[in-house]
Amino acid sequence: MEDIKDILRGAESKMKKALEHTSQEFVKIRAGKASPNMLDALTVDYYGAPTPMNQVAAVTVPDARSILVKPWEKKMIAEIERAIINSDLGLNPQNDGEQIRINIPPLSEDRRKQLVKQVKSEAESGKVSIRNVRKEHNEGLKRLQKDGGVSEDEIKKAEDSIQKLTDSYVKQVDDLTKTKEDEIMTV
Repeated sequence: MEDIKDILRGAESKMKKALEHTSQEFVKIRAGKASPNMLDALTVDYYGAPTPMNQVAAVTVPDARSILVKPWEKKMIAEIERAIINSDLGLNPQNDGEQIRINIPPLSEDRRKQLVKQVKSEAESGKVSIRNVRKEHNEGLKRLQKDGGVSEDEIKKAEDSIQKLTDSYVKQVDDLTKTKEDEIMTV
């Protein structure tokens, strides 16, 4: 049977995962400078199976304004190029037969604003996940109280602890959001 400590540990663990997920989503949003993680969300048709880009090619950043994609197999170049063109990243790949070079254009003001909206949307998803964890674990506490053996005071203290955790993780998401927004808006 679960006890209060198990519920609190579970809540913290899941909130931490939600924060990490949000952080990973932010990494995929480009902020004007090249990063190999920008292509992480892209999949390539590899012998009929959608496969992550980093499993079919080496993705490197030779300088702050370009990405180099070198496929493990030459025949994958066309598929990789197609995946980049069809993505919503707004990138224009150049294929030289051996590798693909992607020059990262400076962001326009409108594109920066779009990216900030995307960051805010991801941040809100992260906060919703954290709040859902709070709700789920508070319900677990209520079940624990209903099953008996735990006083109302102990449940109230545990709910307060979960609320403090929630506030802490929501603040961390807000801090990440602010940092990412600043990074995007810096010209």
